[in-house]
Amino acid sequence: MAWNEPGGKNNDPWKNRGGRDQGPPDLDDMFKNLFGKFGKMGGGSGGSGKSLGTWGAGVIIALLIVVWVVSGFYTIRESERGVVLRFGEYYKQVEPGLRWKPTFIDSVIPVDVTSIRDQASSGSMLTEDENVVRVQMEMQFRVIDPYRWTFAVTSPELSLSQALDSAIRYVVGHSQMDDVLTDGREVTRQRVWEELQSIIEPYDLGVVITDMNFRDARPPEEVKDAFDDAISAQEDEQRFIREAEAYAREIEPRARGQVNRMNEEAQAYKEQIILEAQGEVARFSELLPQYEAAPEVTRERIYLETMEAVLGSTSKVLVDTKGGNNMMYLPLDKLMEQKANSSSSQGRNNSTYQSAPMSTTNDTSRNSSTTSGIRDSRFQNGGE
Repeated sequence: MAWNEPGGKNNDPWKNRGGRDQGPPDLDDMFKNLFGKFGKMGGGSGGSGKSLGTWGAGVIIALLIVVWVVSGFYTIRESERGVVLRFGEYYKQVEPGLRWKPTFIDSVIPVDVTSIRDQASSGSMLTEDENVVRVQMEMQFRVIDPYRWTFAVTSPELSLSQALDSAIRYVVGHSQMDDVLTDGREVTRQRVWEELQSIIEPYDLGVVITDMNFRDARPPEEVKDAFDDAISAQEDEQRFIREAEAYAREIEPRARGQVNRMNEEAQAYKEQIILEAQGEVARFSELLPQYEAAPEVTRERIYLETMEAVLGSTSKVLVDTKGGNNMMYLPLDKLMEQKANSSSSQGRNNSTYQSAPMSTTNDTSRNSSTTSGIRDSRFQNGGE
């Protein structure tokens, strides 16, 4: 039973144990008792009691003033700037340090101007080609004007969040899905940054955007596997293109080097042929007067020099027999090769080896007759 219900008078908490009523304390009575105690400190006389009461009131007022003065001290940190309001209206801006303000008259709002703040936004959005993607982006900004940050809009952080959502949805709505999900992410990020700048500029929020991060962009979960396969195929395509470009960069200098080498060789061959032709022309020009002076001797000398050049580069030996029209041919190169390669039939090799020196000796003894016979035959043919 409650103490204030009928029959509950005995439960009244303001009654003392003796049964006498004791109501709630009266503030007026408390102050009267307090000033009465100060009055009694003077020995009971009326004048002195009045003066002591006045002195006590002065002490109380002095204490209140001290408390008011002390309560006005405040500190602005190094990373902050203080916005001072006087009777609710902007008054001034204070720098970091120990400051004082009149309590109940001024109020200070500290604003952090050095820290980088984050603002994220995400959601499912419709692209220009009517596909749904889920985009997550994060903005980083810093306050540069504490006054505009405090008074430009009612809630600056909420305004920034809404502006970021609007910029993302506008850019994604005017982009293709492949651009948002794959190779156009950087372009999309830059466009969102520019669009957000244009949105918040008229509001003059006193902030500067320091960075914009494209955290994630993915298709709906129902088609995620198909999109992963498509992205993997595109990455393979780019990889193959890079490998082909690297191979082209490797082959092209080599081919250019071969082309240059062939050009230089052709140029050198051209110059060689020209010089040889010029040398032949000069030689024949010098030889013509000698031929006109002694045609037989000159013709024989030319013939001998030509045969020496032809027979000097071959391993075949021609032997002309005196008094006969037949010419014996000794294949010394084949005989020497057969001697070097056939080690199993020693007897046959020995006979071959013995016949070879005889031919050589015969060739040596008849060298002059061979040359003269060939020359005679050539002259005879020429004479005929």
